Amino acid sequence: MIPKNKYQKEYIFRVNKVIDHIDKNIDKPLNLDVLANVANFSPFHFHRIFTTFTGETLNNFIKRLRVEKSARLLINEPETPISDIAYYCGYNSASVFCRAFKDYFKVSAKDYREKMLDENSKNRQSDSKIDKLPESSDDYIRIVELNKKWRNIMKTNIQIKEMPAMDLVYFRYYGPFNQIGTAYEKLFKWAGPRGLLNFPETKTVTVYHDDPKITDMQKVRQDACITVKGDLKVDGEFGKQKLQGGKYAVGRFEIDPTEFEKAWDAMCIWVSESGYLPSDSSPYELYYEDPEYNANSKFLLDICIPVKPF
Repeated sequence: MIPKNKYQKEYIFRVNKVIDHIDKNIDKPLNLDVLANVANFSPFHFHRIFTTFTGETLNNFIKRLRVEKSARLLINEPETPISDIAYYCGYNSASVFCRAFKDYFKVSAKDYREKMLDENSKNRQSDSKIDKLPESSDDYIRIVELNKKWRNIMKTNIQIKEMPAMDLVYFRYYGPFNQIGTAYEKLFKWAGPRGLLNFPETKTVTVYHDDPKITDMQKVRQDACITVKGDLKVDGEFGKQKLQGGKYAVGRFEIDPTEFEKAWDAMCIWVSESGYLPSDSSPYELYYEDPEYNANSKFLLDICIPVKPF
C-alpha cells in the first residue's frame, strides 16, 4: 500500500528544486514558465502549488529574495555601487530596484547602507579587539579577544582556510535556529536505513541561506545536511546540493545551545576586521561531536563564512 503522504513529499521535493534554482539564478529572468518547467508542473497549476507549500506567491517569493539579497550585499560590499548591486540581484534598472527596496524596507538603499555600516562600526569598536598580524600574512590566525558579552567563549582561534567542496543531502527547515533538531531527526531516520550514516566519516552540516537580521525568522531557510559520496538518488522532502569549496573564515567552537548566536557574532566581528569581505556563497556549520556523546553537553563545530579579499 502506498503511504498517504508519498505524493505530498514529491511536491515538496519539486518546490525545493525550484527554490534552489531561484537561489542560483537570482540575477536572471525568472518567469513562471521557466520555473514550472524546473518543477515539471504545468504553469497553470504550479503557481498555486508553490503558494500552497511556501505560504507566498511565486512572484512575492522572488521579489523578497532579491531585495533581501541586495540588503546583504549593501552591507557586505560597501564599495560596490548600488546600481551594480541592483543588476546583480536581477533588477533591470537601478530606479526599479530603488523603488522595490524602499517599498520593502521603508528606507532608501543609500540610507539603509549608511545606517547599517554605521551600526556595524560602532559594534566593532565596543565589542571586540583583534591582535593585528603583518599585512603580508595571507593564511593567518588571529585571536579574537571578546569582551564580557561573550565571556563564556573568550578566546577563539579563527583562520582563513581553503575548505573543500562537499556533496550533501539535505532536509530543508524554516524557522528558529534552536528547533532545527527536528529536521536532523527526519534526515537521520531517512539516511540510516540507506547506509549513509558512517560516522565519523559522514559529517553533519547546517547550511544557511538567509540572514535573520534581514529575513523574518519564520522564513529563514536552513538545510540540515549530511555529507555523501557518489551519485545518490533522493526523493520526497530530501534534496541534494553541492557546497562550494574555496576560501572561508573558519572558527572552532565548543559551545552549548545557548551560545550559537554569540559565536556567530564573534565570527562576523572578526571578518569585518580581517581584510576580507563575505562572499556570495552560503555560510555553514560543520559539526564534529554531538552533545549526546559529550560529557559536558557541548557542540564541537566549525563556523565557516565564505570570504573574498577587499
